[in-house]
Amino acid sequence: VQLVESGGGLVQSGGSLRLSCAASGFTFSSYHMSWVRQTPGKGLEWVSGIDNEGSNPYYADSVKGRFTISRDNAKNTLYLQMNSLKPDDTAVYSCAADRSGCYAGSWCYDWSAYRYWGQGTQVTVSS
Repeated sequence: VQLVESGGGLVQSGGSLRLSCAASGFTFSSYHMSWVRQTPGKGLEWVSGIDNEGSNPYYADSVKGRFTISRDNAKNTLYLQMNSLKPDDTAVYSCAADRSGCYAGSWCYDWSAYRYWGQGTQVTVSS
């Protein structure tokens, strides 16, 4: 099983980035997917999730209206379009897979419930 993120980098405040997460080794279309970010100061923060079919995206309040999650099950790939980036968005962004979906509820923060994790890609937003 592999989840490989890409697309991170350095961007100025107000800029955009598109992250990708390529999945292999499991039935991608059977899993709900999430993006989670981590910083040394804040720890892990759930960012966004999407159901296995790609029809029901959901977001943390901190990114709602700025980030868009999507997936292409034919390509086994998850995406995160990030617009209007802020310095507070600086973090390592990882994708994670689970069978049930958390739908922006408190369960999104039960890190043990995610079955598969990627290694992450660094996003740095300069002010």
